[in-house]
Amino acid sequence: MLLWEACLLGLQLSLSCCWTLGCQGPESSPDFSLPGDYLVAGLFPLHGDHPEARRRPTVAFCDRPNTFNGHGYHLFQAMRFGIEEINNSSTLLPNVTLGYELYDVCSESANVYATLSILSKAGTGYVDIQENPALYSPKTVAVIGPDTTSRAATTAGLLGPFLVPLVSYDASSMVLGVKRVYPSFLRTIPSDDHQVEVLVLLLRRFRWDWISVVGSEGDYGQLGVQALEGQARRQGICIAFKDIVPFSAQPGDQRMQSMMGSLALARTTVVVVFSGRQLARVFFESVVLANLTSKVWVASEDWAISRHISSVPGIRGIGTVLGVAIPGRLVPGLKEFEEAYVRAEKGALGPCPRGSRCSTNQLCTDCWAFTAQEMPTLGAFSMSSAYNVYQAVYAVAQGLHQLLGCASGICSRGQVYPWQLLEEIRKVNFLLHKHTVTFSDSGDSLSSYDIIAWDWSGPKWTFRVIGSSSSSLLSPVQLDINTTKIPWRGGDNQVPTSVCSSDCPEGHQRVIMSFHHCCFECVPCEAGTFLNKSDPYSCRPCGKEEWAPERSQTCFPRTVVFLTWHEPISCVLLAANTMLLLLVAGTAGLFAWYLDTPVVRSAGGRMCFLMLGSLAGGSCGLYGFFGEPMLPTCLLRQGLFALGFAIFLSCLTIRSFQLVFIFKFSAKMPTFFHAWVQNHGAGLFVVISSITQLLICLVWLAVWTPLPTREYQRFPQLVVLDCTEANSLGLRLAFTYNGLLLVSAFACSYLGKDLPENYNEAKCVTFSLLLNFVSWITFFTVASVYQGKYLAAVNVFAMLSSLSGGFSGYFLPKCYIILCRPDLNSTEHFQASIQDYSRCCGST
Repeated sequence: MLLWEACLLGLQLSLSCCWTLGCQGPESSPDFSLPGDYLVAGLFPLHGDHPEARRRPTVAFCDRPNTFNGHGYHLFQAMRFGIEEINNSSTLLPNVTLGYELYDVCSESANVYATLSILSKAGTGYVDIQENPALYSPKTVAVIGPDTTSRAATTAGLLGPFLVPLVSYDASSMVLGVKRVYPSFLRTIPSDDHQVEVLVLLLRRFRWDWISVVGSEGDYGQLGVQALEGQARRQGICIAFKDIVPFSAQPGDQRMQSMMGSLALARTTVVVVFSGRQLARVFFESVVLANLTSKVWVASEDWAISRHISSVPGIRGIGTVLGVAIPGRLVPGLKEFEEAYVRAEKGALGPCPRGSRCSTNQLCTDCWAFTAQEMPTLGAFSMSSAYNVYQAVYAVAQGLHQLLGCASGICSRGQVYPWQLLEEIRKVNFLLHKHTVTFSDSGDSLSSYDIIAWDWSGPKWTFRVIGSSSSSLLSPVQLDINTTKIPWRGGDNQVPTSVCSSDCPEGHQRVIMSFHHCCFECVPCEAGTFLNKSDPYSCRPCGKEEWAPERSQTCFPRTVVFLTWHEPISCVLLAANTMLLLLVAGTAGLFAWYLDTPVVRSAGGRMCFLMLGSLAGGSCGLYGFFGEPMLPTCLLRQGLFALGFAIFLSCLTIRSFQLVFIFKFSAKMPTFFHAWVQNHGAGLFVVISSITQLLICLVWLAVWTPLPTREYQRFPQLVVLDCTEANSLGLRLAFTYNGLLLVSAFACSYLGKDLPENYNEAKCVTFSLLLNFVSWITFFTVASVYQGKYLAAVNVFAMLSSLSGGFSGYFLPKCYIILCRPDLNSTEHFQASIQDYSRCCGST
């Protein structure tokens, strides 16, 4: 409570000091006061600021020569007109009269003085200190104004503890919406937070992401630039240059020249100027002096349609000007009211009424001297601001209408405390000339903005409304812009670009090259990656089942491939393998029929059936290479061939070895030959050799188990279904063992090249073994350069060549003799052949 009383005592002392230092023997104008049942105060800048007033602790005297502000004059008249219109209404406040106290707030000191005067009790010059501020009743029930953010913040801070409603018509800073600091503040102009959002959407609409931002010193400009910078960065817009025009700036001075130089070096096409009218004029006069042209200037609401800026000499050549403005609404009858005011007889200015304490700043000698030929022009900008004042007056009247219960047709006159009226004003929701007037929870107006463009196509400056913004509590802000209405400055009338780096081609990621993310180089996405439009700074890898070429913006499903049964090459290989099986089966039947003939017996007799069976087993394994790989086929396809071919080669090797040994070494080594025959050496060798290969295959299948796999590395756009046996150690051991048997068979066959003709199989076997070598060399050569689905077909071809070569080289000649030369399949022929070989060896 002591803090509260100290605050009130300070207010009282401040008020006393103001009157003592600046209010001695003042004159007043009767237009500034109107008696009534309830008084509403108005704060308007009828005159411009006086720089000297900032350095002296006195109330600035506003009514000075050559400082008249026509814009503030229209706002002043709009409040007088609104009060008069309400008093003439028989429905809004039927039996209550509104009065007003108007003040000229040309400076901060004048604004503080006016605020303290408003807080004083009626008929006194001081603020009465009370224990409960809610029961305090100043001479006015509400305040309209003031115009700027800094002045509104001062007034709202002083009125806040008393909860006196303050409805501003032009203070748009978002800080004023903080109810904890300014509990009684409301406004009929949209908040700068909404304005900044619209400005950012405007930049995004034209894809301008490389901009400069200039603000004016003071809360409006600096807070606006700060909010714009934050929202712009969140929307991906980069600010290349940012600066503030100081209060002390003058056109072309050193400070402004430095700013113009930096602005030119920034190389931005678009410049957002978030400034009040006075400093905006200083800025654009400097722009004209620096000859900065061919730019797009984006205007904040305060100067977008102000003739104070459009009248700067030479401003026509600076480029295109876009901006946001309060929708151009009219105050019906205001122009006629001002004309009637000028024509009215006013008499002479007089002193303050006896017993009253009027202000030095309730005076306007220029207003008093207007004539019908010389009076301020009510332009579009002033009319929009005047409508905001008009709204504020009606909002207060509507609040009183509800508080006094005027809906019944008669208002109940009584004590009205400011906090009571504040609650009712916050809840108003009414139509004023087809426009809804209401306030958000933070006291902001829900009005929208017009998007405007300056137009110099005619003899005089004007502006076009090219679009508007939507405004709703339930949906985000949206822009509706007709770009065909924009008169772009330039020969081609095209939308200018304002970017640090041009957009990358499709499939190229942005690599940031500086502090700003808008400055980048374009790097193509590698194969297997793609560029997501939501993140242009990173190429993302595709999934395992997807692929993408270079510079891709999307991934594509991989094609799953394997050697199917119905492909042409598969059909050929399957037919050949089936034909081999049929030949093997036929040969087995033929040999069984002629089992006791010399040809079959010389070929190995019953061992031939083991050889034919092993060839058939190896041939059956080839079917596992066709169709989608599965665990059984992966386990059997290589294993059956390796084991079957090993058995065949073992039999072939031992058969060739026996013939060579019998004909060439049996006489020289009779003991060894006898032991070999008695112990079935040939059969023992085949069993041992076959078991060795069987063990190798079992270890291979157990340790390096071939499993179905999906191969992703061979081809970027394919998934190759295969088995995992390709590079396993077990497979290499099995094939190495078969290679040794192959070399052994070849060596033994070659040693028997001079045996009797009926036992000499060297030519055919050598040919078949060479074919085997060539087929596998071909396979391994192809496998080193190709890993697609047809590699399985090449593998089948190599295996089929090995099996067919072994079968044709060993069994076909014997089948030919049995079927076509039965005369050679006789005991006499074989004995004669052996005798010829013996004679030949004996003679040698």
